[in-house]
Amino acid sequence: MKRLLKIFFLLLFLMLNLIEMKTLAQVIKEETEALIIEIFGEEVNFTFSKFELADTIKKKVESIVKQKFFGEFIYLYTISANDKIIAFGFLDNVYGKSMPITFFVLIDINGNIISTNIIKYREAYGGAVSNKAWIEQFTGKNIEANFKVGWDISSISGATISVNSVTKGIKKILLLYEEIKDEL
Repeated sequence: MKRLLKIFFLLLFLMLNLIEMKTLAQVIKEETEALIIEIFGEEVNFTFSKFELADTIKKKVESIVKQKFFGEFIYLYTISANDKIIAFGFLDNVYGKSMPITFFVLIDINGNIISTNIIKYREAYGGAVSNKAWIEQFTGKNIEANFKVGWDISSISGATISVNSVTKGIKKILLLYEEIKDEL
């Protein structure tokens, strides 16, 4: 009987965690879509898809940036107005010290960053990368930017790992866009 009770509580715990994870994913999606509407207005249309990363492109981009993709896919938003694509949004994760940092990059069709946002920061320290003043420094940058912390990207005392991870993650998205833009 004790064993069955333990199994029951273990299963209950696992089910509650799965429900919480789904809710977190929904919250992240809702926050991302609210950002799109905030930036472009309610008159835009957007589609959401899971973009599978081709192994050759994935390896090429990872090699240049010196950072691995979080998974085998990223989430892609295609944003249009008046039946014309005006931007793409990439939702991805990078690792902070030990937890993922979920971030969103909006890129115009010419490969320029329109906006970057930290959607979910999970670490106890380093959360200053979510600061609007820090994250806005990426706006207007494109693949030609250096993306070097301390050079064209400001550092943050106490957030070195997060700053480096997010910076590389954003550069990785721009490189990925350059590789796949003709497919989109």
